[in-house]
Amino acid sequence: MHELGIVFQIIKQVDQIAKENQVQEVKKVVLEIGEVSGVVPKYLDDCWKWAVANRSEHMKECALEIITLKATSYCEDCQETYDTVQYGKICPHCQKQNTYLVTGDEVSIRHIEVL
Repeated sequence: MHELGIVFQIIKQVDQIAKENQVQEVKKVVLEIGEVSGVVPKYLDDCWKWAVANRSEHMKECALEIITLKATSYCEDCQETYDTVQYGKICPHCQKQNTYLVTGDEVSIRHIEVL
């Protein structure tokens, strides 16, 4: 389960930001997770609840909000974008495979709410 490692890394980053900005308590972290990132939101949430209670000095009761980012691919042949999950590697506009993922594989902190 790589979600625990992701949670540890996010907590480390948020704790560092809290220290640098002299924040006593972080109330909420909002993450953006791409739908083809390989991260399972339910597992991430379970790991989050345990980790913030046990591994962070600034985030003991910090909530987690997850925003799922749609996976979008781009076709270099017809220059159209399309829904990656629905169509995969083959462009639905021209049926070519000269495509690449534009968005949908990222995991990033969107914002942090503090007291």
